[in-house]
Amino acid sequence: MIYLDTHVVEAAGQGNLRSLSKEARRLMDRATEFRISPMVLLELEYLREIGRIRVGAREVLTRLGAEIGLRVCELPFNEVALQATSESWTRDVFDRVIVAQARVAKAVLITRDTTIQAHYNKAIG
Repeated sequence: MIYLDTHVVEAAGQGNLRSLSKEARRLMDRATEFRISPMVLLELEYLREIGRIRVGAREVLTRLGAEIGLRVCELPFNEVALQATSESWTRDVFDRVIVAQARVAKAVLITRDTTIQAHYNKAIG
């Protein structure tokens, strides 16, 4: 199972994963399950509201659900929130919860964010 960060979901929704490393693209090609934190949905909607993207979270999830089987992770939020309290390397609440979700699941997280990569050993960009 592979978790995807917000900007990767956005790029995948536009069919543009060229900015990812070969390793990240290889992992995605081989993966059979893709998950996102519910925070990714919230961040996508926030980005749409401020005009940085045009497509809303529900549309992206519906499209990528059909195309690659993307699903929202259903880990109990209390476990994720408790882990997020240990992610003190960032003040970005989106990144904090997204990384905590992947960490609780012990999963690879595909992200271009080099700060996340520096703080989560299973992050690949």
